[in-house]
Amino acid sequence: MVKLNKIYTRTGDDGTTGLVDGSRLPKHALRLEAVGAVDEANAALGLAVLALDGDWRGDVVRLQNDLFDLGADLATPGDDFAPSEMVLRIVPAQVDWIEGRIDAANETLEPLTSFILPGGSEASARLHLARTAARRAERAMTALAEAEPVNPAALAFINRLSDYLFVLCRAVNDGGRADVLWKPGANR
Repeated sequence: MVKLNKIYTRTGDDGTTGLVDGSRLPKHALRLEAVGAVDEANAALGLAVLALDGDWRGDVVRLQNDLFDLGADLATPGDDFAPSEMVLRIVPAQVDWIEGRIDAANETLEPLTSFILPGGSEASARLHLARTAARRAERAMTALAEAEPVNPAALAFINRLSDYLFVLCRAVNDGGRADVLWKPGANR
């Protein structure tokens, strides 16, 4: 269990941040860029959840919790990706859950006939913002993966998250009927 009695520690005043294993990295290190991008995606989901209800809201709150797991995974360097009592890792079951939710939501959607513009409804616009934040987190994580080991399940999770958010954007837009379609070259 996490217990935070004091919010500031002054240990980061030198421009470093501590990782789960006790090591410290510069705050601009690739690993911390990835952790920060995941945190931003989570904050964007927090904004989106305010415009949702029912199962969608529950899904997004669950994903916010999983994003904290992902942050902990990324804050634990090394190449042993097995979870334990002491090490929190994203596991394939978390990826499978997202895939199941994508499949279920996609069954109810109108087929795409064009790319869509972010918007259509407030909920969809907020989810599109979260989707783009998740894509940015994925870019940060893949940049990290080129330099150091990253849990393959974590990479799959962040990739599926943005896919799920895209499908959810359409679902909350009246099953895709309220999507705003891109009209290529319309303003030339």
